[in-house]
Amino acid sequence: MTRESRKAGGPLAVLTSLFFMWGLITSLNDILVPHLKSAFALDYVRAMLIQFCFFGAYFVMSLPAGYLVEKRGYKQGIIIGLAAAGVGCLMFYPAAGVRFYPFFLAALFVLASGITLLQVAANPFVTILGHPESASSRLTLTQAFNSLGTTLGPYLGSLFILAGASSAAAGGVAAAADPSVVQMPYLALAAVLFILALVVGVSPLPAERQLPPVARSSASGAPARSRRSLRSHRHLVLGAIAIFVYVGAEVSIGSLLVSFMGLRQIAALPAQVAGKYLSIYWGGAMIGRFIGSALMLRVAPPKLLAVNAAVGAALVAVAVAAAGHTAMWALLAVGLLNSIMFPTIFALALDGLGERTGEGSGVLCMAIVGGAVVPELQAWAADSMGLLYSFFVPILCYLYIAFYGLKGHRHDPAAHAESDFARML
Repeated sequence: MTRESRKAGGPLAVLTSLFFMWGLITSLNDILVPHLKSAFALDYVRAMLIQFCFFGAYFVMSLPAGYLVEKRGYKQGIIIGLAAAGVGCLMFYPAAGVRFYPFFLAALFVLASGITLLQVAANPFVTILGHPESASSRLTLTQAFNSLGTTLGPYLGSLFILAGASSAAAGGVAAAADPSVVQMPYLALAAVLFILALVVGVSPLPAERQLPPVARSSASGAPARSRRSLRSHRHLVLGAIAIFVYVGAEVSIGSLLVSFMGLRQIAALPAQVAGKYLSIYWGGAMIGRFIGSALMLRVAPPKLLAVNAAVGAALVAVAVAAAGHTAMWALLAVGLLNSIMFPTIFALALDGLGERTGEGSGVLCMAIVGGAVVPELQAWAADSMGLLYSFFVPILCYLYIAFYGLKGHRHDPAAHAESDFARML
């Protein structure tokens, strides 16, 4: 290990803990959805506002977060992000005390705004800690710990949140849950976030105050003419849609899995037990990243993306058509297939953009708002036709991703004029 590597090891460990924390907090939403749905007797549309407010913050706050990081630097951006996320967690205490659902939604928006700032600051920060040649390796390592957080989040949530909700004896139908159960877990999260802010404050992180050119262009936006010119890159436009539907499908399934496994014709699992199984869904994504990395040495990434998406759509269809534990395990297995989708779509969509890569990255990051919109669409379908048949929404999402892997990612590097497709947008 070189002296420079050892010098970067401490700061990288601190940043890795941030990736773990926001992964854990994000996946806890999948526990909040069934818990608050029961506590406030909500329909699926109103319960899914939890994800709408959380992922909507990415869309609203990404650009302001980019401006703040440009002005204050990475380190201060991370500290402010941790403090904002901690305040959002603290807001859960009075929200549960007054038993007011909109207060919970406001707390989630504040929490997610802090997480957004963390992502805007921490992702490029990791890339500059050490040799440029190993930037991808460092980011892959931190993303692995993010996946570990998303895996542990539902399990811990089932222990400390769903365990407080009683279940009716018959039919596996959850009785009204107590909103106050979330107070202590989120107070603990707030304490951890504030401690991390203190650790970052005293840590000898490099005092970088400017984003690298690629990150800066995506954070601060681009002139209108440049944004319009991106539309001529068909594979980028279709890739942004693919990111939109992928994040939406992944979040929708994760949000409704506890309710799905509680259905009498599926597994009739109590919420606390189903929440632990939910960790398998997110754990599959973590394991699948390692498997996918090895497979991509032998299989073309677009082809692997198309196969994963097609099999994912088939598994969701099996979950709808079958019953019992077959349906449950089919839906849980989708997590394994999700693993390679986001990074593969991201890479394919940015291919060939050259100096516009930063702008394209910003477009794709904005498309994460699919995690707010698609779950609401499925929630509307669940209220209209029943939870089971609402899963046609993620099926359509995966079919589109399969199309992108087969044909949508192709582009003509020499094409500069806007296509007819782009002009119709």
